[in-house]
Amino acid sequence: MKIEIPERKKLVYETRFVVRWGDMDAMGHVNNTQYFRYMETARIDWMTARGIDPDPGGTGPVIVNAFCNFYQQLSYPDEVLLKMYVSDAARTTFESWTTMARVSAPEVICAAGGATVIWVDFPRQKATELPNWLREHVME
Repeated sequence: MKIEIPERKKLVYETRFVVRWGDMDAMGHVNNTQYFRYMETARIDWMTARGIDPDPGGTGPVIVNAFCNFYQQLSYPDEVLLKMYVSDAARTTFESWTTMARVSAPEVICAAGGATVIWVDFPRQKATELPNWLREHVME
């Protein structure tokens, strides 16, 4: 199933990184699981930069689903341009989206994915409302 990234979204984070030799699998391209790690790292880096530090004794983000569409293979020694977007802030959730392209060809998307982020009260193990400061940052 292919999930499309929406037109309406807000760019919140951009980073570049090199593909490591160990990111590849026996087929000579970046293993599919690595793309999810790339997206996870971008989400965590963005959240940390925004002061969103999960507190196991309080509240924080949890991913409730994730997907990735693969269009072109990445391999060592690529350098990747990753862009992260957010959209659709709701009472307890928002959507995060990611595109990955080679720095040498930023207009060609090699992979695109996303995840639904839910805000959780960890001690109660229940969804709770997004903090107002986060909702304002996520909304356009």
